[in-house]
Amino acid sequence: MTQHFFNNGGKWIAFRRSPDDRYLFDTSGKWVGWFPWGDSDAVDTTGAYLGSIFGNRLLRKTSVPYRGYPGYPGYPGYPGYPGYPGYAGYAGYVAGTVDVRLSG
Repeated sequence: MTQHFFNNGGKWIAFRRSPDDRYLFDTSGKWVGWFPWGDSDAVDTTGAYLGSIFGNRLLRKTSVPYRGYPGYPGYPGYPGYPGYPGYAGYAGYVAGTVDVRLSG
């Protein structure tokens, strides 16, 4: 089942194909990152920190310790159409985070 992610304001910004999928895509299906450590922290396709999952929100922590270079996972292929999840509503303030900026 597709897992959709929203910014703090409730706008849909990204998805992954299932809760255990290690790849992250923007709303147009472009591969934008992955989860190399099996937790909520995502890196972009170059290995730089991208953001973290907070429930159904993808937000960028303003201070993140360096975890080392995560390597390269290989190209994930085309994810297919994820559907449109709609608007999630405002989430409130999450301390120490800002919205992730993605194209799409």
